[in-house]
Amino acid sequence: MTALRTSEVETFLADPDPRRPVILIYGPDLGLVRERADALVQAVAPGADPFAVVPLEGDAIAADPGRLIDEARTIGLFGGKRVIRVRAGGKSFNDALETLLENPPTDAIVVIEAGELRRNAPLRTLCEGSKKAVAIACYADSESDLMRLVERTFAASGIDADARDALIGLIGADRLATRAELEKLALYAGSGRITLDDVRAIIADASALALDDVVDSAAAGEPQAALLALAKARGAGILATVVIGAMIRHIAHLHRLRLAVDQGESIARVMERSYPKVHFRRETRFIRALQRMGGDALERNLISLGQASLAARQNTDLADAIAERALLAISRGGAAGRRRSA
Repeated sequence: MTALRTSEVETFLADPDPRRPVILIYGPDLGLVRERADALVQAVAPGADPFAVVPLEGDAIAADPGRLIDEARTIGLFGGKRVIRVRAGGKSFNDALETLLENPPTDAIVVIEAGELRRNAPLRTLCEGSKKAVAIACYADSESDLMRLVERTFAASGIDADARDALIGLIGADRLATRAELEKLALYAGSGRITLDDVRAIIADASALALDDVVDSAAAGEPQAALLALAKARGAGILATVVIGAMIRHIAHLHRLRLAVDQGESIARVMERSYPKVHFRRETRFIRALQRMGGDALERNLISLGQASLAARQNTDLADAIAERALLAISRGGAAGRRRSA
């Protein structure tokens, strides 16, 4: 099978294997499909003239199978490899592709862009089953994918850890949208280091509010509000693992504040000295969370969330259910270990 593993994709995109000139890029994240196709074009024909890249529609190839063969066999006007860039449609062009794979081109590559394909989809089956082709799946970025993307984007300027963590919670629904947000943030910050204030100023959209509402309402003991906010976060494309990660950071923040309260400071005082500063919109729920959960309960919640995070990463199909269960456990059971405070 020639379906690339995630760890192999970046290496292949930077240096495609000439023995496998047909590359199928597919998946629900169409932005990532487009980005990876662009990367292949640049790797094979960097700075090429427009005639070196030939766009074709899959439906047009289905109507005229010989067109794909002709384009793949044509020698570039100025030498070098040509890229035949095919956008798959609703009609099958497997007959043309099978003919091409029997005698693959040496002076061209064929990059096929498609949406989500079932495991038994003919186009996917054909490419995965051929030694002359490669299949690359494009699913929504995981938290680690987003981490690498953010760190690469801001490698020169640098980004604060809290800004990076907040940013990862706000992006990821679609790679093109993510790229646009990162470019917007880089333009705003110029050559300076990215701070949490920069992220809040530029990327603070509806998904950010939904994520804040998820963690705030769960910690404050509001299960119905937490479920509603979780549904909004899912609708905004926020991954379950990102939600759990945000909850871990939130509980850890509350734990630091709670320790100060247990040492004799008032809640009002620790809120005033909190870093990062708690936005006024969130203060009421922060205070309620500090009142209902003591240090012991917060520690237990951190352990449970760590276990939930690991389970969600190991069982991606159940990640949403795991996140929901973890949030409900906190919102319904956080009072354990509570101590009275001023």
